[in-house]
Amino acid sequence: MSKTQPIQESESESPSPRRGAAALRRDLVMLTKFRLSLLVILTTMVGYLAGAAGRFEWAIALHTLVGTSAVAFGAAIFNQLMEIEPDSMMRRTSDRPLPAKRVPTAAAFLIGWVISAFGILHLAGMVTPENPQPAYLAAITLGVYIFVYTPMKRRSSLNTLVGAVSGALPPLIGWTAAGRDYDAGALALFAILFFWQMPHFIAINWMYREEYEKAGFVMWSNGDHDGAKSARLCFWFSLALAAAGLLPVFLGLASVGHAVAAAILGLVLLRFAVRFLNSRRRECARALFLFTLLYLPLILASLLAFWRA
Repeated sequence: MSKTQPIQESESESPSPRRGAAALRRDLVMLTKFRLSLLVILTTMVGYLAGAAGRFEWAIALHTLVGTSAVAFGAAIFNQLMEIEPDSMMRRTSDRPLPAKRVPTAAAFLIGWVISAFGILHLAGMVTPENPQPAYLAAITLGVYIFVYTPMKRRSSLNTLVGAVSGALPPLIGWTAAGRDYDAGALALFAILFFWQMPHFIAINWMYREEYEKAGFVMWSNGDHDGAKSARLCFWFSLALAAAGLLPVFLGLASVGHAVAAAILGLVLLRFAVRFLNSRRRECARALFLFTLLYLPLILASLLAFWRA
């Protein structure tokens, strides 16, 4: 009996395959920024649904989804590869797979390169091959995010505007995949996504401003200890977002039902922005940030429900 005891102990101390698989899945979710990438996928599909306007094709929708997902995951991986050092300095990012050294950088680079290339080539070959716009837009989105926005975060506070451009392009991937041109519909989708990102990211930047400064990121929130600057920016960009939400109605792209929904959502958004502007407390910034997470799916759902372009 005593001879078998060491074997029993070594077996109990060995990692469970199930636990190892769960840890790997968790690292892949973090490495690809899965929840943030889902936003890219969602807005791309909204762009496709709006652009299809009754001419929905399952094959095109599926290939658009696959290609865009791959590019979004690849962009997230390259972003983290370029920010290993600053991520290691921030409490909210220090446990990511690369700064925590759970995933080798060479492996991450290879995965990022392969899936990014696959995504762009898939869009080019499988989504309306005679129309290369979805693939072009995906490549531009990837390039701006990696080569402009990511390095700019450590050089200029204007990086938020540049990042918002790359974040507003995915719905245009879906829009052009449906065979549409860069018209009023594309402009409306771009405007909503662009202005939505501003109060969303400014609020979270201000909440974690000490960590961003420590990591060397140059954000509008840097040195804004009383929140006056960030709150003003959130208010004005929230006002711009509320106006952008109504833009499809003024352009004749959506019915009056969307005007009602967009007006209500815009007023609620401005209420949260005004609260942050008046109080400049962290809980008010957080409330605004959380409402932006609700605002986007609701405004997009309303847009699709009342779309008539």
